[in-house]
Amino acid sequence: MTDRRATLLSSQFDLTWALFEYHLDRLVPEDFLWEPARVCWTVRNRDEIRWPGPEECVAWLRDLRERWSRVLEQAPDLDAPAPLPWPEGSGMTVADTPAWVNAELMKNAAEIGRLRLLRAAGAPGTTGEPA
Repeated sequence: MTDRRATLLSSQFDLTWALFEYHLDRLVPEDFLWEPARVCWTVRNRDEIRWPGPEECVAWLRDLRERWSRVLEQAPDLDAPAPLPWPEGSGMTVADTPAWVNAELMKNAAEIGRLRLLRAAGAPGTTGEPA
């Protein structure tokens, strides 16, 4: 990537991933299926994404990271219209896509870290009882 924006987006992704690694290295299989309350979001398989289960999840996430890093290294035209995740004609560019991915990764890393720490701290629900 020679464009300064591409370098910035790639560096931001790498920094966010490094922070995410702190939690990935400490996750145990029970963390993946823990539900802190009766009503909560949880992992579900969808047609476009297959979750491998708790035992393989960290390796799967790291593989996704490698694949995304290779996409960024291909030096895409950052000013081209974005093919996704926005609708055609939205005015969003290819540069907006990795920026959005970075923001999602930051949010998800923070959520996973918080839930991991809540479970480790013995928050309600960690014993299988509803919160």
